[in-house]
Amino acid sequence: MRRKGKNIAWLAMVSLLLTAGCGEKQESVSLELEEGGSDLSYVQSKGTLVAGITDFAPMDYRDGDAWTGFDAELAKAFAERIGVTLELEEIDWDDKTELLEQGEIDCIWNGMTMTTELQEIISCSCPYLSNAQVVVMYGENLGQYQSIEECQHLLFAVEAGSTGEALLKETRYRYTTWATQKEALQGVLDKKADAAVIDIIMAAYNTGAGQAYDQLGFSIAVNDEKICVGFRKGSDLTKEADAFIRSAYEDGSIHALAEKYGIGNAVLE
Repeated sequence: MRRKGKNIAWLAMVSLLLTAGCGEKQESVSLELEEGGSDLSYVQSKGTLVAGITDFAPMDYRDGDAWTGFDAELAKAFAERIGVTLELEEIDWDDKTELLEQGEIDCIWNGMTMTTELQEIISCSCPYLSNAQVVVMYGENLGQYQSIEECQHLLFAVEAGSTGEALLKETRYRYTTWATQKEALQGVLDKKADAAVIDIIMAAYNTGAGQAYDQLGFSIAVNDEKICVGFRKGSDLTKEADAFIRSAYEDGSIHALAEKYGIGNAVLE
């Protein structure tokens, strides 16, 4: 019994130390930005750029034990440009802005939709790809629906904190939230939902003949949007990212990367 008590006390002490350490990290990041310090210098001083991502093929996904994808490669090239190493951190998408503000991650680089609401709370890079939200359902049902309005009686699956959730919340359509878009697709496949609203980039990569979710398909686009990288409010990394994106378009590297991952249609004109 005495040994058990010591173990409990030890675990409590470790918990307090970890909590204090996280608090110090968050406070130091916030203080540095509040005092006008350089976010670029902060990242360079620690030698790493920590990018928050989710399992979102073809943007970020696992190939064995390693992460790969369009965004994974693009973020790595940016990290090299500013002289640091890239670290990809899988996050809960619904917590992305809080993790950014707390200093747990340095950027959000995961096919993120640029919205007015998002621009009010974080710093967004210039757009680097086009995107849209689309309705995904069993291929055999696609012919029954020609618009999102005709789908209003369906139960949708969406990723928590996603643009898809925001659109459905605005229209007051019924939906359930899932941790990732991939899980939302699985929910439709398992018939726990009638349809999903996800990014067209992911839908095109994952549905249809020969793809992971070959029984599913899409035909209805709900909106048009642009994809950006997110940084802390006031971060000077945004300017660096803008310059990097412009140069990647000028030298054709974004075009080549998009073709590699089958999303050439998403490249901006």
